[in-house]
Amino acid sequence: MQEYWESYVKQIDGHKAMVSFNAGISDEVPNPEFIYFGFVKVKLKNPKDDGLVTEYESDDINFIEDRLEMESLRWRSGKYVGRIISNGEVNFLYALKLDFEWSNTVSEAMKHFDYEYEYGSKMDMEWEVYKNLLFPTIREWQIITNHHACNSLREQGDNLTQKRAIEHKVYFKSDTNRKLFIETIEKDGFIKQKETEIPFRDEIMYGVEFYRKDIPFYYDIDKLSLKIIDMSEKFDGSYDGWECSLVK
Repeated sequence: MQEYWESYVKQIDGHKAMVSFNAGISDEVPNPEFIYFGFVKVKLKNPKDDGLVTEYESDDINFIEDRLEMESLRWRSGKYVGRIISNGEVNFLYALKLDFEWSNTVSEAMKHFDYEYEYGSKMDMEWEVYKNLLFPTIREWQIITNHHACNSLREQGDNLTQKRAIEHKVYFKSDTNRKLFIETIEKDGFIKQKETEIPFRDEIMYGVEFYRKDIPFYYDIDKLSLKIIDMSEKFDGSYDGWECSLVK
């Protein structure tokens, strides 16, 4: 199992949630070697008004996280796959081979901390917890990739506030849907650059590249890219991201 972590914000049961998950294992899910999911739910002492952890208390949570990881390795309990902070609580989630030593793992880790907590486990052969609770939707993934791109631009000296041509790609299963999509985006001020056809899994995907001058700041590009996803899905299309030039 590879280690590659991502974090994003979503709503869970009407509450703001900060989700961190091991994206490196997504291609291996479900893994028949790990058929249980274990959790440890820790109650925060002084959460923020939105239910997330404060900077002051985050050190304690990181220490708990490290201790759980250490004990899970010692007891060979399983694999740490995600964490959810929401509604004044932190849930640490593990994929387990077996769950009979999970209680030992948790008790040995938590005896070092003065925190209220509960724990448990359940059989989850299809990894529903990972797929439905931790793994992001198409739109949430897009926001994650947007922010990676924005961070890269900022690191190179771009303040992200200047309008520039932002190029987008969308792919369709038919040329008819591509044409209908092009008509739609042109009404919204986008300019078509070119059309492409590429083979994909014994099919032909009909692509279109287009652009419009916009601001690539975090929330602006989130709103824009999610709008294009909505527009493309009306014609059974798949958004393939955006790119723009660096402006210092």
